Amino acid sequence: MRTTSVGVFKIATRGPGDVSGLLGLIASRAIDPASILAILGKTEGNGGVNDFTREYAVAALCTALAPRLGLTPEEVEQRIAFVMSGGTEGVLSPHITVFTRQQLETPPAGISGKRLSIGMAQTRDFLPEELGRSAQIAETAKAVKAAMADAGITDAADVHFVQIKCPLLTSERVEEASSRGHKAVTISAYSSMAYSRGASALGVAVALGEVAADAKDEDVLRRYDLFSKVASTSSGIELMHNVVIVLGNSESSASEFEIGHAVMNDAIDAAAVIEALSSVGLGAQGLGAQGLGAQGLGAQAKAGRALVNVLAKAEASPDGTVRGCRHTMLEDTDISSTRHARAAVGGLIAGLAGTGAVYVSGGAEHQGPAGGGPVAVIARLP
Repeated sequence: MRTTSVGVFKIATRGPGDVSGLLGLIASRAIDPASILAILGKTEGNGGVNDFTREYAVAALCTALAPRLGLTPEEVEQRIAFVMSGGTEGVLSPHITVFTRQQLETPPAGISGKRLSIGMAQTRDFLPEELGRSAQIAETAKAVKAAMADAGITDAADVHFVQIKCPLLTSERVEEASSRGHKAVTISAYSSMAYSRGASALGVAVALGEVAADAKDEDVLRRYDLFSKVASTSSGIELMHNVVIVLGNSESSASEFEIGHAVMNDAIDAAAVIEALSSVGLGAQGLGAQGLGAQGLGAQAKAGRALVNVLAKAEASPDGTVRGCRHTMLEDTDISSTRHARAAVGGLIAGLAGTGAVYVSGGAEHQGPAGGGPVAVIARLP
């Protein structure tokens, strides 16, 4: 029995406070605000500790949605999962992706196969000293399983992207832990972003059986052979818990959309992007219906299917090389390596997808193999 219908709407933004596109779709009744479950966004900040465009975007969205839901802005933030990823370097274009979900009284006829489904869950608030450590791994794993259940997904193989918004450490949070006799994993706010992302990703891997359940404190940012093929984690200053969004395909969904994924082995892995596009019946732009032609990469595009968005992670390879060539992303003191990586991977994906309005998030610790990362594609079915 198909019990839910999931909708996906990608909306361009003129700035982190621009909600006009969303309000226009609400006014035209294309989106019922009561059905909004999650909003993912790319904002044009620096993606660092002091990137307040993320908080600004969430505040603007909550303020706009509050009167339409009969809630306070604070209540809207509790009801809807907001994940804002800062940094639109290079050709990346600021936008938001709105996910809706509605219960169906009468399932439509003629729908077959598994369709896009979405589930959401949250962890408890973490203590500062728990970030980047096994407590965050374990609690995230619980939340991922809860989100899978919320999405009606029972098989881990049907999970294609797990988006997590996780906390970071500030000097005040480090001091608060110290005042209670505890030591944080790092005193660097910027480094804490990586620890939090990494522990959260390992939590996804544990939940989906990609790694053993006994992931330890010392594995985070050290055991890069441990990773999830579908995790995407993003750190922010605006929360102290993890928000977990599971995207996959389910028989219980009557959605017009489908999601698939592949794993990039490095920042220039075009074949993986084409594989992800092909997994939902799409071809790569500018390469013909058969992808890379003579190389045999990419499948025949299915008629009537349309790209909605590409969701991907990017990072500078920690060994300082890409396919044997030295890169300087980790040694650039003027520009963060995450910004370099977003620009490089964003350009690659944009060229293959035919649009710069794609969701590419930096910092892929334990999210795909070191230097690579997962890439998921959502397509609208005919």
